[in-house]
Order: sequence, then C-alpha cells, then structure tokens
Amino acid sequence: MVSLIQAWARELGFSQIGVAGVDLSSAEPGLLAWLSQGFHGDMDYMQRHGLKRARPAELVPGTVSVLTARMDYLPRSTSDGWQAVELNRLQHPEEGIVSLYARGRDYHKVLRSRLQRLSDRLQAHLGPLGYRVFTDSAPVLEAELAARSGQGWRGKHTLLLNREAGSLFFLGEIYLDVPLPASEAVSDHCGSCDACITVCPTQAIVAPHRLDARRCISYLTIEHAGSIPLELRPLIGNRIYGCDDCQLVCPWNKFAQKSTLPDFDPRDGLTGQHLAPLLAWTEDEFLQRTEGSPIRRIGHVRWLRNVAVALGNALHAAAQTGAPKPGAPLAAALQTRLQHPDALVREHVQWALAQALPNTTQEGRHDNV
Repeated sequence: MVSLIQAWARELGFSQIGVAGVDLSSAEPGLLAWLSQGFHGDMDYMQRHGLKRARPAELVPGTVSVLTARMDYLPRSTSDGWQAVELNRLQHPEEGIVSLYARGRDYHKVLRSRLQRLSDRLQAHLGPLGYRVFTDSAPVLEAELAARSGQGWRGKHTLLLNREAGSLFFLGEIYLDVPLPASEAVSDHCGSCDACITVCPTQAIVAPHRLDARRCISYLTIEHAGSIPLELRPLIGNRIYGCDDCQLVCPWNKFAQKSTLPDFDPRDGLTGQHLAPLLAWTEDEFLQRTEGSPIRRIGHVRWLRNVAVALGNALHAAAQTGAPKPGAPLAAALQTRLQHPDALVREHVQWALAQALPNTTQEGRHDNV
C-alpha cells in the first residue's frame, strides 16, 4: 500500500513518502526542556499547545498512523554552484536577501492542496477514511515524525537532512485512522561536522541539535513581531526575510534536488534587489508584490523594520570605506521613513541612520562577534 501511495505522491510533486507511528513519548522530555529554557521566544503557541505536539492521537482523536511527505523546493532554474552564489550575495550589503524557500509561492498553499489531493486518492482506494492534513499549520512535531518515518535524520541545526536531497525541502503530514506499516528510520550522517554551528551569524545553535530561536535570524525577521534586540541587529547583515546560512554551508546540500514544480520558481522583485527600493514599497505595493507569497504574513510594518536594519548595516559597511558621503543614497532612503506612523519602523530607521557614523561604537554594534 505504501509503495502505491508513493507513486501517487510523485505524480503530485512529492519527493518521498514515509509512515510514522503515533507514540512520540520519547521526544517529550526534549520538547519540555526546550520550552522551559524559553528557546521558543515569542512563539507562545508552542507553550500553549505543550505536549499535544508529541501526541498525534490527542490532537486528532482516532489517529493510528501518520503519513509524512517531503517536497523539494530548490527552484528549477538553479545552476551548479548555487551554494557559493548565495553565500556571495551576503557579501553585497546593499542587496536584500530573502530566504530561498520564500522566493516563490507560499508553500503552505502548495503542500496543503496536494496533500488533500493525495488524501482524496487514498480515500477513493480504501473507502471512508478519517484523516487530517497538516503542513506547518498546527501543533505537529514535523521533523520528529519525518525522521521516524525514514525521511532523513535531524542535523545539528535541527533541520532534517536526507542523503539524496540535503535539507532544502518542505514537510507535510496526513494523520490517518488507518494503520500502515511504519517506515524504517535512517541513521545520522553528520559525524564530526559542525559547519552549521560555526557559520550561524548569531550563534543561535547553542549546541548540536539545540536551537535558541530567540537568536535565530529566521525567527527575528519572521516570527518576532517587536523590536529586534540591539546586539543582534548588526549580525543580521542584509538578510530581510529568513536566513539560509546553516544550509548553505552544509555538505549534504550539494545533493539538494530541484523542484519539479513551477510554484517555487523565484518571483520578480525578490532576488537581487537593492534595499532602498524595497524600503519604498507602500503597503499596497507590499500586498500586491507578496500576494500568494509566504512573505505577506509578516505584514508591511515588519517588512520595513527588516529592510531598515539591513540598510543600517549597509550604511555601516559604506562608512568604513572612508569614501566621501558614504552611503548617501541609503541614508536618503531611510530619511523618507523617519516619520512613519508606526513606532517600530521609526525606531529601526533611527538606529539604521546612526550606523552611518564611521567606527560606530554605540550599543548594538559588535563587529567582532
């Protein structure tokens, strides 16, 4: 039966299907410890749902097995040496960097619709079926379920790694009231490599397999709604939505697979863009340009906050060159947002403008971290 589901899944663009059981009790102590240390930051829903994440049958009564699916998202146009290309982008302070996964269509929409189609196919084959589809949309231990179902192993950065596909894929699940044979888990292949830990700009990976989300750039630019801590702003660099650093340096991602779907092809305006025009987007323009994109969920204010921080870092980099009037166009762009009605935007714009001073020493500038 599972091989048949795998064939249907490939027709829908999925890369692999696995099956996990519902007893995740061995994962509960680690989840509780992570929450007790406050590593979830402002993501209060993590604490609110508690152990329901580790108890599929409690979340969806009647669940006896979980079908896990992964879908590659590397754009179809990706060329050889893409990791080096992306790392090089980080060396151009005036270019805004959006995480690879967010440059195309919102993965929630893509996976959810295709998981629903897979469920319909399964129900047509088996008859009446109790099921529920998830993709990063409910209290589900996605990576844990995926690891237990043979999709890969947990890397030291906490993401799932696969020997044939690296880590550039999305995960989704179908909770089922039908028993299916569990897939065999795979062993860990990270060995002594700690490239992901070393490269993290904010040192958010505090130990192998332990992430402090409060320091993670993806969390800070997406999940966190308030003021970005001063000491972390300089470390964000030119990343305006998410961060891929730990994946870019991972040796296993030389095996990352291109998506077969056009949905994840990069949109115009989100790659190779100068920061100044991005700060000029009106709210209407933001909504129009991010329609159907995962970026829309952060809203216009957080978008401006993120771009302002990146512009501040670009200003600082320009100031260190000693050129006359360094970063004048960047400062001019920031000046246009000094009177923004939202205090969060104004605060980050003011901070950014202060970075134009050469050899800045104020709190929040720690260039040797």
